[in-house]
Amino acid sequence: MPGSKSNLVSLHEDVINDISDLSELKISDEKGSVEKRTMTLIEKNGYHDSVYVNAAKIFQGIHTEKPKDRMLVRYGDDSLSPMLTFKDEYSQRVSYELAFSALKYQDLLEEILLDSYVYPCHLLVVMLYDLQDRKFQAREIFDEEEPVAEVRKIECYLYSFRTKLAAALARCRIKHDALSIEYILPETIRKQEQRASALPLCVWINTFKISLEDVFSDLKKKGFTRVASVSDFNCYTYCMDHHCHDVLVFPSSLKQELLNLDLFADCKLLLQDKSRSLAVHSAQALVNTGDDIIVAHVGSHLTIAHMSVLTNHSMSTIFVCGVKSSAKAAELRNLFSHMGCKNIQLLHEDFTEIGPTDPRLQKAKVILLLPQCSGLGVGNPIDFILHEDGDAGLLRDLFRGSVSEDKLSILAERQLNELMHAMKLIKVQAIIYCTCSVYPEENELVVKKALESRVEGDRAQPYRLIPPVFSTCSNSKASTEIFFKMEPSEISSGCFLAVLVREEDSSENVSVKDILARAAAKGLLGGIAAKSKEEEKKQPKVTRRTKITGSGREPKIADFLYHQTVSNIKAEVSVSKAVSNIQQKNTNRTNVSVQLKKSIINPVSGAALPRVLKHTSRLPPMGKACDRQTLARKARAERKRVVLKPVEIVFPPVITPYVTPRGNKPRIP
Repeated sequence: MPGSKSNLVSLHEDVINDISDLSELKISDEKGSVEKRTMTLIEKNGYHDSVYVNAAKIFQGIHTEKPKDRMLVRYGDDSLSPMLTFKDEYSQRVSYELAFSALKYQDLLEEILLDSYVYPCHLLVVMLYDLQDRKFQAREIFDEEEPVAEVRKIECYLYSFRTKLAAALARCRIKHDALSIEYILPETIRKQEQRASALPLCVWINTFKISLEDVFSDLKKKGFTRVASVSDFNCYTYCMDHHCHDVLVFPSSLKQELLNLDLFADCKLLLQDKSRSLAVHSAQALVNTGDDIIVAHVGSHLTIAHMSVLTNHSMSTIFVCGVKSSAKAAELRNLFSHMGCKNIQLLHEDFTEIGPTDPRLQKAKVILLLPQCSGLGVGNPIDFILHEDGDAGLLRDLFRGSVSEDKLSILAERQLNELMHAMKLIKVQAIIYCTCSVYPEENELVVKKALESRVEGDRAQPYRLIPPVFSTCSNSKASTEIFFKMEPSEISSGCFLAVLVREEDSSENVSVKDILARAAAKGLLGGIAAKSKEEEKKQPKVTRRTKITGSGREPKIADFLYHQTVSNIKAEVSVSKAVSNIQQKNTNRTNVSVQLKKSIINPVSGAALPRVLKHTSRLPPMGKACDRQTLARKARAERKRVVLKPVEIVFPPVITPYVTPRGNKPRIP
């Protein structure tokens, strides 16, 4: 390691002396592992040996390879295995953070080593950064860890030359006229780090375990104040996100205190980037009762759990693709069980390996596609790598500020193939495509190429773009933009979102059952569920007159139909076909979802049902068998108490509003 052989003897003596110094370090085992981690992070007493080893492996894969004409040092061949093994999430996080820091200060650290006549290796560079970050103080040794000989050897060497290394660092700072090493970094990197450190924290509420009201009450007891927006943040404050009704936003300075709350320990609040919550809410807005969802990539278990929470009332099953190992499947099931999620099914196959007519996915109507992307829009790259199964190469790309053309081309081609495969699934009606990229090659261009390909074939309805709808309960205004985009800023990470839905088939009418299923999925029927044919057959037929008041089921249905009219759904089929369709169902005595069937023998109140159903031109067959006098008497009573008025009934999403002709009255023979 030294630059000349003459230094080996003195180096050996210094190392022996330092070993005795290190042996005198106090070893503390009185506190728990969690307290030790917090103490290590705050006081910078160093890390476990395994952290340095893993950080060196990560740095080996992401360090900057310089051209031969500019290469000042050549790294030796490390004997470390490329396999990463982490004890827990904390060890994984600090390993990536240490490797990223070594990458950012690679030029400085190499200059220090050259000035000290030291031959560098990846492990030595990583440990040198940590040593200077500790102000060249000795590391605290933990007795429960298993020592790594290579780590202890380099540690002794660096510590023995700490004075010489500190002097070399001081000369580098004078050379660059920098108060600290942070000022040696390029301005773009410094601004990026400042933006990431100030980025607000987004958490979503796990309503499987706690209600929104209880969360607000608990936070109030702990001293948190709810404010209107991020601009009103001040110390212990938070606000509601204006896109997602179950997402709370906190100041970045409260991260450590939030993670120590019981709400986080019990998985009642989950910390996750907002872009994933936007994608999940966009998918949930398109789900009807009984519809299943396909999550194309495992990615973060938090995204899958959030999808499970939002679709619980829809009786949906969430299929997750690409769970290859049984160990990974067991880990995910344990996490989902701890979070209260039960409607998740794991699939071994990759998404692109699933056939268009897979029998398991016949009820799947929505696909959530979050493909691997360059990720340059993310605010916190370490969190993205840990939680979204990201590539460590993201750290190198973020440091450079761009992605190579070859890598971008490979990513875009893979994303296009996955989106086109999603469009081939016959039963699917909607696709949510979301990335954290800032490149059009991964965003708009991928969607455009997929739509132009027409891979769905001539027999299936083509796809079209619609503006995303995040939630019926959110405070966000309806967007007129086809694509939803957020640029990286001080208040949010970058995000791209596209929603593709199939064109409506003009040859088919939307049944009442589909309309009511959509209403039940959105919670607009107030607990009234659509009944299946089997359930209706089991119910005894009621022949007596039933009076349905204005507080019954039909006004709620009519209210839902009205709200659907306000939305931006285009109508393509005339209402006459739908009305005749409903009348034919009444003739065949087929009950619809909420018992809209009406017999002239048993009329109901005019305020109860959509009145277009009363304008029938002839009686059902059973009416002919009734006595003429009885019918006349009932008709007179009906005319006295029923006043017909022009009304409007809409059957979304493909039926236009229709006004009944004025002055029509039921004709009785």
